[in-house]
Amino acid sequence: MTTKPQIDAALRDKILEQPDMILEDHDLMRALVAANERAMGGNVVDLRGIAMDRLEARLDRLEDTHRSVIAAAYENLAGTNQVHRAILRMLDPVDFETFLRDLGGEVADILRVDIVKLVLESVQSDTDPAVQRLGDVLSVAEPGFIDAYLTGGRGRPARQVTLRQMEEGSEAIYGEAAGWIRSEACLRLDFGKGRLPGMLMMGAEDPHQFAPSQGTDLLGFFAGVFERAMRRWLS
Repeated sequence: MTTKPQIDAALRDKILEQPDMILEDHDLMRALVAANERAMGGNVVDLRGIAMDRLEARLDRLEDTHRSVIAAAYENLAGTNQVHRAILRMLDPVDFETFLRDLGGEVADILRVDIVKLVLESVQSDTDPAVQRLGDVLSVAEPGFIDAYLTGGRGRPARQVTLRQMEEGSEAIYGEAAGWIRSEACLRLDFGKGRLPGMLMMGAEDPHQFAPSQGTDLLGFFAGVFERAMRRWLS
């Protein structure tokens, strides 16, 4: 015994002509599967429907992962472009004083950090006139200060890039700005054989801008370029 289809003829013909429209529509497929389960009654276990639900859940997880990977790729590309722009600006100056002043100005703005400081270890006093002129960017510390600052005096080798969060920054480095520093990137600098090390500091008011869980490849590359630029000025 047959029953007359309770559906508009034009719509029925359209579905028969293009059934892929329904197969590709998740909401329609869910409605059809739910209707089928209701028609079977509560005493029947639909293993195929259970399998479809599990596959759908797995597909949703894969799509979420896919979106996360794409977002991370775009973020990494943006970070790469940002570092490249900062390096190009850093290489523009033709004199050392402008080179250092740009660190705390345009280079810091490009990198979107609140403050940039260069710490150089030296046996000379920080009362040198050149140091005083550049005091907003440059500070001089006694030998051994950098490794002690990076390792907390625990004697382990200092990494090239250290990211960390804090309640407030070091006054010895950030001066009056130390009170609002909540995270920092510390880039240890090697100026070559026979020279004391340096450290480039990037401080941020945002406690989440720099964290130990973040990658350091781009900052490591920036530190490498900065080292080479400094060797040119120190030679």
